[in-house]
Amino acid sequence: MTEHYDALETRAPADRETALFARLPDVLRKAMEAPAYAGRLKGVDPASVTTRAALARLPVLRKSELPALHKATPPFGGFVAAPLGSFGRLFTSPGPIFEPEPAHPDPWRGARALYAAGFRPGDVVLNTFSYHLTPGGFIFDASARALGCAVIPAGPGNTEQQFELIEAYRPVGYSGTPDFLKILLDAAAAGGRDVSSIKRALVSGAAFPKSLQDEVKARSVDAYQAFGTADLGMIAFETPTRDGMVVNEDLIMEIVRPGTGDPVAPGDVGEIVVTSLDPHHPWIRLALGDLTAALPGVSPCGRTNMRIKGWMGRADQTTKVKGMFVRPEQIAEIGKRHPELGRLRLVVTRSGEADLMTLKAEAASPDDALQNELAATLRAVTKLGGNVELVAAASLPNDGKVIADER
Repeated sequence: MTEHYDALETRAPADRETALFARLPDVLRKAMEAPAYAGRLKGVDPASVTTRAALARLPVLRKSELPALHKATPPFGGFVAAPLGSFGRLFTSPGPIFEPEPAHPDPWRGARALYAAGFRPGDVVLNTFSYHLTPGGFIFDASARALGCAVIPAGPGNTEQQFELIEAYRPVGYSGTPDFLKILLDAAAAGGRDVSSIKRALVSGAAFPKSLQDEVKARSVDAYQAFGTADLGMIAFETPTRDGMVVNEDLIMEIVRPGTGDPVAPGDVGEIVVTSLDPHHPWIRLALGDLTAALPGVSPCGRTNMRIKGWMGRADQTTKVKGMFVRPEQIAEIGKRHPELGRLRLVVTRSGEADLMTLKAEAASPDDALQNELAATLRAVTKLGGNVELVAAASLPNDGKVIADER
């Protein structure tokens, strides 16, 4: 077996970009057969959307909008044209958000993530993600079976029964949260149960800090992280070099300024926006609400797709000041009205018993006139008064935050 899942992973980046954007117009045409996309993309000529710049001009669809949209037009908000009977399974996630599982093999694109983590055809995998109503368990189950693995559909909890399964089937692989992996290993050590067959793991759904990584490794389990969602399946994953996460094939990822659809400068932290190229159930510029940053160059493992730092927090930094919501979109609007500025950050604190907000703005040539203009714009956009502090160019942190609630 080679160290790469297929030749797609190692093709030249320019070849991948060309192939993705050659497919995009047809995917857009399929998306626009659904009434909601037809409305959102009205006037768009799919044949013209063949570059990242053209894609960036299309509206983003925020995942945070989906619960209300699904409730108004059940079950999928009008974003799916295919009939329900053409899907394999139908799920729900908290919100509620309703998700269909495409019927084709590896519908969640996870086989190559498992392969990168060392899973191979013929392996037995203990899958501890939940199989009840939500897609998590089935994402990893379908991915492992697409790779050629046998899956134990264990789900979470009930460690005693899990031990019976592990000792009987001797799985070499584990998929689940890193927290439950630790629970299993701790309970096995305390109870004298043999889980030594588990040698590798693909974990997701919770933080996997360095301390826990080291502890799991000390117990002879080689664990890798994956980043995915119930809507899109596996989006990015670690590889043996553990140098960021490689974006999955058949996806176009953008990183945009929170509250906008505008791509950030290379290396800047921003919100993840994904376009998928599954014509049966396409997503066009789905903004996930998660922050990351792109890493330069290609992975030393030989995979040539875009790399990201991994999950870096939430982009939805909406907060309430003096009883009124202030949103990242409003800070982005201030930036559009003052293009001479660099990064902006609204810092919310308390002064005495009152909320206080201060807009920090990077300015190459700060002066009182600019400060006064910016204060007026802040009030006009947010309907709230606040202080303005002009700071040196490139002095605000590159962490994707545009609102910092420090109360």
